Amino acid sequence: MSTVAGGGHANRKRSLAKTFLWRGIATTDTILISYLITGSFAKGLAIGFTEVLTKMLLYYLHERAWSASDWGLGEVDGKEDKLPGEGHANRMRSVTKTFSWRGIATTDTILISRYITGSWTAGLSIGIIEVFTKMILYYLHERAWSASDWGLDDPDAPDFSPAH
Repeated sequence: MSTVAGGGHANRKRSLAKTFLWRGIATTDTILISYLITGSFAKGLAIGFTEVLTKMLLYYLHERAWSASDWGLGEVDGKEDKLPGEGHANRMRSVTKTFSWRGIATTDTILISRYITGSWTAGLSIGIIEVFTKMILYYLHERAWSASDWGLDDPDAPDFSPAH
């Protein structure tokens, strides 16, 4: 896999760790918002825990798709210097990932909320509020991960795989 400026890509362990951590943060937010909109803690829990299944799969696939892209890796927001380590995301990559994920996730939330509550109004209300809370939380999540080297492949490591 090619990389820019020697930047590495997230391995599957990093993608899984990000998936589980994000899901914990996001599920808590969904349960609270759903409870505030519906007035029912049971519906809030049902919406939140249904999303655990759908969103973990969708998030993992989203992470793997982004891991295949070099865009915005190994550079510091317009400077030629690299961040410590390899493969760190610049702010524009984090913002773009935030918006792409939010589009997928909001659609999922609206559909699940509509199904559980029987109300498009409740589903849309939960989804619209989440656009704001989740984008802020997700951006902070991405920036925190961009400061960590854990789980980034090292493109400069020697390749010991057998030649064919």
